[in-house]
Parts: sequence; structure tokens; C-alpha cells
Amino acid sequence: MPHTGSYFHLHLISDSTGETLTTVARAATAQYTKVMPVEHVYPLVRTERQLDRVLAEIEETPGIVLYTLLENDLVGRLERHCRELSVPCLSILGPVLALLQSYLGTATSHRVGAQHVLNAEYFKRIDALNYTMLHDDGQHIEELEEAEVVLVGVSRTSKTPTSIYLANRGVRTANVPLVPGIPLPHQLETLKKPLVVSLHATPERLIQVRQNRLLSMGADTPNDDYIDRQAVADEVAYARKLSAKFSWAQLDVTRRSIEETAAAVLKLFTDRQRQRLPE
Repeated sequence: MPHTGSYFHLHLISDSTGETLTTVARAATAQYTKVMPVEHVYPLVRTERQLDRVLAEIEETPGIVLYTLLENDLVGRLERHCRELSVPCLSILGPVLALLQSYLGTATSHRVGAQHVLNAEYFKRIDALNYTMLHDDGQHIEELEEAEVVLVGVSRTSKTPTSIYLANRGVRTANVPLVPGIPLPHQLETLKKPLVVSLHATPERLIQVRQNRLLSMGADTPNDDYIDRQAVADEVAYARKLSAKFSWAQLDVTRRSIEETAAAVLKLFTDRQRQRLPE
């Protein structure tokens, strides 16, 4: 029976952190703008008792059930209960695991949280995060050559959150502000190893973001150059001029989310790595 109404309950059940499940669910529900999901997230569901509490809440607020459980007994019980309640229930990993098993000809290990093991990739991410936090907003500029990516841009071009997102993907990222009237650090002019990406946005977008920033800080500076239309336009022109002078990659972030900006930077980084392989 089709759902009618402005919202629906969405139950997300995982035996691990639930990140994969939540990401997939939000990507799908974002396509339905006229109805909003009320999320019920249950991470680390690994025992019958933990599942009892989940089933009770599903019974109290019926809706779509998505899960990434691997334990067969828990999966069987969850699906039976959903059938009894006549609510839709779907394994997010099930079809992918079945496809892999069919192609590879081998069974899964059913190892809970396998993507979160403390392996070399994990420690690479931790190292990248440590480096990025220490090299935010032009700090420790003398160590820029140790970065893999350096983001530059005027204020409010999302340098810091993009850097952190990239670091969480294992990319050592530093960021340096471009400020008219303040000399460019000479280390930035002579970089050889890192990919330098200049983040840009339209003056209108920067002014909007900066005004919101000032409001959140309780500042009252309506005549400040920080949000003056001409001054901001000059900043943008200055950044683009530097980018052309040093042949930095340029990325317009005006209409991009942090995730989209990071994905674009990662593509530039990966393409550069491929080009360097024969060297």
C-alpha cells in the first residue's frame, strides 16, 4: 500500500557504525523532496537483546526498514518480524554480497565491521588527519612540501572543512589563505610534490557566507571590507591572478557541497598520480 503524508519513519539497523547504511539511505531519500524521513538509527546491533529493542520501536513506529546485519539469525528474525507487521524490509549489502559471491565463487567471511579494521589504511588516515589539523589556515608553512594536496583560497571558500574531509580519505592536506596586501609565503611559490588547488567562489556567494559568519559571531560591521562588494570582487580577482601565475589547478566551489568539492579535488589528485606513474 503506497505511503501518503509529508513524512515517513525510516529504520536503519547496523551491526557496525551504521555509516554505510546512513549514507546510502540519505542519498536515496534526498530524491524525494515532498516527503521527509524520520530516521531511527540503530548502530552496533549484535545480540538478540539489542534486536529486541529495535523490533519494539519498529512496531511502535512502522516504516521502511533498511539493514546491514550479517548474522543470519538476527537477519531471519528481523525479516520475519517485518513480514508480520507488513512493513518493507531490505538488506543494503545483500545484493552486492550475492553478486560478489557469484562472480568470485567464494563465500563471505561475515566479519562485522571489516571496513574498520586497524590496518595500514586506517593509520594512514590518522596520520593525514594529524598533519591536516596542524597545517590548517597557513600554520607551519615551512612543512608544506610534506603535504599531498595544498588548498588555497580567500576567506570562506571552504578550505578547512574540505581539508578535513580529504584527510579522512587518507590525503595529507594543508590549506593556506590568500589575502590581498599580505605577501604570499615563498614556500607556496616553490612547491614541487603537492598538488595545489585554488578554491574560488563568486563574490555574491562569498558575501552571503561571510554575512552569515558575522551574524553567528554577533559581529556588527556592515561597512567592513570583509563583506564589501568591490573589496570581495578584488579578492576573487587577486586569487585568480595568482592561480594563473603559478599554474595552480582551479576549482569553483560556488554551488558545490564540501563532499562534491572534495570529490573534485580527489579526481585532480588521482589524475596527477596517474600521470606521474611512468616517472
